[in-house]
Amino acid sequence: MTTRKILQLRDPSETTDAAPALKKKGRGWEISEKRLDVLHEQARELRRHSSEAHKALAKRFAEADLGRYKFTRHMVIGSAIVDFGNHVLGLALAIDEDGQDDTIAKRRDKSLEAVGVRVERIAAADILTDIDAVLQRITIAMRERIAERKQKARDHAAANPNQHYSRPKRPAGR
Repeated sequence: MTTRKILQLRDPSETTDAAPALKKKGRGWEISEKRLDVLHEQARELRRHSSEAHKALAKRFAEADLGRYKFTRHMVIGSAIVDFGNHVLGLALAIDEDGQDDTIAKRRDKSLEAVGVRVERIAAADILTDIDAVLQRITIAMRERIAERKQKARDHAAANPNQHYSRPKRPAGR
């Protein structure tokens, strides 16, 4: 008889602050393709059965013209599913529902921030009562993240003066 493998959560006091190393497995993370398929299926189920706060915020994001900074509902990042994610900015929005376990959410947020994804937590009640203030907070977070990204690019360019990037030329007529 074979032994079954079960998922065991580590005690938060045992975790270290070191960021997990990225591997070539699982689209850059050390996750099996089978586990990723399960995560994507869970995200699909969450999209099908969203709360009122998710629906309200998703509707406002759909109406807004965010250009390349669009948010994806129930996005899979590594081994976590975030409520809304923006891949370009490395920004995740977590909606805090009533009765949600904070310890698991805080551990997930810490692991996401260790790999460069900033997590903004928003109360579901705030979305349902004053969505304009919530959107203002999200806009401020997006602007801060854009400024951080631009500063990192400038720092990189200053540290590597001989490194040049030129865009490939597009064929005429396109």
